[in-house]
Amino acid sequence: MTDGNDRAAAAKALKIPLDRDVFTRTLIRELAGALEDVIGIAEASGYISIVGSAIGEKINQDYRRAYDVSRLSREQVADVLVDLKRRIQGNFFLIEEDEDKIVLGNTACPFAEKVVGRRSMCMMTSNVFGHIAAENLGYGKVELQRTIAEGHAECRVVVYLRPTPEAEKAEGREYQRSIDY
Repeated sequence: MTDGNDRAAAAKALKIPLDRDVFTRTLIRELAGALEDVIGIAEASGYISIVGSAIGEKINQDYRRAYDVSRLSREQVADVLVDLKRRIQGNFFLIEEDEDKIVLGNTACPFAEKVVGRRSMCMMTSNVFGHIAAENLGYGKVELQRTIAEGHAECRVVVYLRPTPEAEKAEGREYQRSIDY
């Protein structure tokens, strides 16, 4: 008869690609897939947007506290968008920034391979970025021009900071600052 400790040690020695990070990313992927299959990509994106907005609010508050400001500047917003993704193992980088927009590239999704084929998961990026831009600068429209989820080698994300003609033509989600009381 084998001892329970021996069995536990034998199971622990197995080469299984599973840890908390892989489990969590897989869970999110499967939840997104179930939503996409049952209610469609557009509706699944809507549900994921709700979660993204709440996360965006929390992250926005954390960065405002860390910078000790009531609102982030445009430059700080651009830095925050890159930094927050770096902290969660994305590889976002600034391509262009001016008073009208922030253009970002990305070569590594925080969801890694789990995002491929799950476009609705990109609503996390859209909502977090859009929420942070809008709450600090008054407006944000996020256009996901290319995404790893769609099979591209990298992402290209444009965050419009004003409703310019270029922003109005872009396909994306608009975000407005919530009303201050």
